[in-house]
Amino acid sequence: MRLKDKMAIVTGAGAGIGAAVAELFAQQGARVLVVDRDGAKARYVAHRTGQLAMEADVSDENSVVAMVARAQDAFGRIDVLVNNAGYGIRGSVVTTAAQDWDALMAVNLKGVFLCSKYAIPVMAAGGGGAIVNTASNVAHVGIADRAAYVASKGGVVALTRAMALDHAAEKIRVNAVAPGTTWSSYFDKILETHSDPQGFVTALNARAPMNRVAQPVEIAQAILWLASDESSFATGSILTVDGGMTAW
Repeated sequence: MRLKDKMAIVTGAGAGIGAAVAELFAQQGARVLVVDRDGAKARYVAHRTGQLAMEADVSDENSVVAMVARAQDAFGRIDVLVNNAGYGIRGSVVTTAAQDWDALMAVNLKGVFLCSKYAIPVMAAGGGGAIVNTASNVAHVGIADRAAYVASKGGVVALTRAMALDHAAEKIRVNAVAPGTTWSSYFDKILETHSDPQGFVTALNARAPMNRVAQPVEIAQAILWLASDESSFATGSILTVDGGMTAW
């Protein structure tokens, strides 16, 4: 029970990595507020894991304030915050519309800022805690036709290090996981209409020397380590879990 009696918030927890984190945290003894912009998905994961659910938009300050207040009211404190909410879009800086850039940054980067801004004082009042941000290996190596996404995840990495320095004295550790390509419902939808599903999967697998994509639980296990006391001397660290993609 690596998170026994810990109180956690996990954003973007309605599917994929976030859902896997919520489930794993619950198995490891944590009480979890399962947060997603899609309330139905949040409730489904929370019901499945025996946890609490909340619909919230991490890009909206009032929504985040309500989220933190809900966790504080339900748990009395916050020990762990997993800033996982995020998404990607295609496009270079030329082809990406300004409003699409702003919308993505509001979730992927501003969302990390807002959730941390309001959770950190609660953590500090309780004697400390751990924040884990979901970045991406593209923050290290880049990827074509994903300018906004790459920029946002680079920002998450930089913000992680800044927060680690700012809040170490409050006994709040701040780290990030940088996943490689991880299977998600997004890929399931592509396969439904793709003209060459097997070719698509083969191309995804070929991105990494291990010749496969990650499963959400594999990233969740890395997040669990960063959230637990087992990583007690880690702060400002970026844990890359990408099957060797950044080792090419």
